Amino acid sequence: MAHQSDLIATDIEAYLLAHQHKSLLRFITCGSVDDGKSTLIGRLLYDSKMIFEDQLAALQADSKRVGTQGDDIDFALLVDGLAAEREQGITIDVAYRFFSTDKRKFIVADTPGHEQYTRNMVTGASTAQAAVILIDARRGVLTQTRRHAYLVKLLGIRHVVLAVNKMDLVGWSQARFDEIIADCHAFAAQIGLTDVIAIPISALKGENVAGPGLGGPWYQGPHLMSVLESLPVDDDLSERAFRMPVQWVNRPNSDFRGFAGLVVSGEVRPGDPIRALPSGRTSTVARIVVSSEDLDVAVAGQSVTLTLADEIDVSRGEVLVAAQTPPEVADQFEATIVWMDDDPLLPGRTYLLKQGTRTVGATVSEPKHKINVNTLEKLAAKRLELNEIGVCNLTLDSAIAFEPYAENRDLGGIILVDRLSNRTVAAGLLHFALRRSQNVHWQAIDVDKAARGALKGQRGRVVWLTGLSGSGKSTIANLVEKKLHAEGRHTYLLDGDNVRHGLNRDLGFTDADRVENIRRVAEVAKLMVDAGLIVLVSFISPFRAERELARGLMAEGDFVEVFVDTPLDVAESRDVKGLYKKARAGELKNFTGIDSPYEPPEHPEIRIDTTIETAAEAAERITARLNVALDYTI
Repeated sequence: MAHQSDLIATDIEAYLLAHQHKSLLRFITCGSVDDGKSTLIGRLLYDSKMIFEDQLAALQADSKRVGTQGDDIDFALLVDGLAAEREQGITIDVAYRFFSTDKRKFIVADTPGHEQYTRNMVTGASTAQAAVILIDARRGVLTQTRRHAYLVKLLGIRHVVLAVNKMDLVGWSQARFDEIIADCHAFAAQIGLTDVIAIPISALKGENVAGPGLGGPWYQGPHLMSVLESLPVDDDLSERAFRMPVQWVNRPNSDFRGFAGLVVSGEVRPGDPIRALPSGRTSTVARIVVSSEDLDVAVAGQSVTLTLADEIDVSRGEVLVAAQTPPEVADQFEATIVWMDDDPLLPGRTYLLKQGTRTVGATVSEPKHKINVNTLEKLAAKRLELNEIGVCNLTLDSAIAFEPYAENRDLGGIILVDRLSNRTVAAGLLHFALRRSQNVHWQAIDVDKAARGALKGQRGRVVWLTGLSGSGKSTIANLVEKKLHAEGRHTYLLDGDNVRHGLNRDLGFTDADRVENIRRVAEVAKLMVDAGLIVLVSFISPFRAERELARGLMAEGDFVEVFVDTPLDVAESRDVKGLYKKARAGELKNFTGIDSPYEPPEHPEIRIDTTIETAAEAAERITARLNVALDYTI
């Protein structure tokens, strides 16, 4: 429903035209639990006449049934729509609401106050231009208040309103208000927040919310709505260099080929020279198309299709930029990571990194440090847990065009996604490219994998045997290599125990060390395959993600996963090395199958059931599969 205006009844077309050209402000409300965020948004919706009569009737009924204000309206129920939120009287998920006034349109995100829902708050703040941080006048500045203020600064929100709520419950005490604001300004100065406006309010009673308050005559400043209506929303996006991530290659027929996307900064005109990154190809803009019209200029915030003067190869995920002022291109970065998943960050594991429309593989290093948001201390850390924030290095499998997040949210903001489950596990803010990424380049070589394989009369392959300790992997791998060697094939066997005596002697058996163990072995196997060898890898390799990482390093068809499927009780009954006995006694921690998980392959090329198949029979089947299906000759 639109804002109630006299024009609606008298000249609807004039109203719609005026409404269309209003500016839009996106803001969040945040703060500690019970500071009144949902009540404030409900009051804003109510005072801007954004509630239909039937909604108001339902709100009044709900207020009597589950509200917290007796016979009065509980405005928080307009926003807290989940049953769990109403039962507990808290906000759990981000709730977005739209409202408007005569001067501006608004999208507000009501974000949770609980620390356990920090990831939800980060999600809501990622697109916000301003933040309203609520503080309960009775309790003052709390730990979560500081946490949210830090996150607001971290996520690049420039405009902050401190709304000291429930002033009516402290008798509109100016001394109390001044005390709270002094605490806030001290912390704001510490974290670098400069654009901060403080307002005393009572969200429940509407004092200083959409109009002047009557309870504090000592306060002569603006009310909240007037501040929100006057905050600058354009920033300087239109004054920056042109950037447009390509979302879609628009080719409706053979006569038209355009590149569609959102202009995230700057402006562009026909005839402007542009560069496509990271490929580096150049051309000039021929047309700017919106629907069936051509534009003379496209500016930040517009979604357009650009056609180019030259037939250069540009695909989804590339960024069209001003040719004279391109951003950097790199594949290694320092970044702040906000971890948002129940499973911890495992350094060395490969995740999918999404930046705008581009998706690449990314490996996260062990954190340089994590940040105690409450004290701003930098703490040592081996990994990041849910809602923790740390600084890490990222290594990508291909380069991206980027700008630091502080300068450009669109090219500097990323998310990390689990490769197997597709869960979003983290949000990230790029700081800068690592210098080593600029100093290390691919060196061209003349003798390639095919040439090396041809010399040996075979094509390099990886046969990756995975299974529990005691399953018989090493025995089977050894028999396969003997058979291949007898046939005159060039092979090498990488065994888990043997590799830990040298290459991986520095690694333990934590989840993070297991990830790094397999990452190193996969890279070694890749080099050996490139040398034309048939590589037999015998490792427990308990995690699917790392086995998929190894597969992804190889060319199509060069990776053969063999699941040596042995039930735990059978493997334990063998226990040649006595490892299960020690693990059961608590003498051996993080032992796969006992106190560390094993994730069996879902679609292996070969499955060996060792309860019905001998090691010799398994080796014969693997060798036959290689000879028949993979064809060693080039």
